[in-house]
Amino acid sequence: MQQTFHPTSVQKIGGELAIAWSDGSESFLPLESLRRKCPCAACEGEPDVTGFVEKPVKVFGTGSFDLLSWQMVGGYAIQPHWGDGHNTGLYTYAFLKSLG
Repeated sequence: MQQTFHPTSVQKIGGELAIAWSDGSESFLPLESLRRKCPCAACEGEPDVTGFVEKPVKVFGTGSFDLLSWQMVGGYAIQPHWGDGHNTGLYTYAFLKSLG
């Protein structure tokens, strides 16, 4: 199914990531919650050859919830860069909308 929305504006406002969407809606995502839900393999694990997923233990420290910057990836995701150096998560637009 083709995605019918995309961000028209993304801003860090205080402790939230504010996203205005092309469908007229807005999302205000708390940064700590956003980081804790990082979908990357290092945070969520990845399936082995049998399909089993062992979730890694997440450890958060200084800067873990400090959003330094982000970049748009293709026409489908945002990649945050966190204060502790973590930057491997690709948050699809659909995933971000579901969090908001």
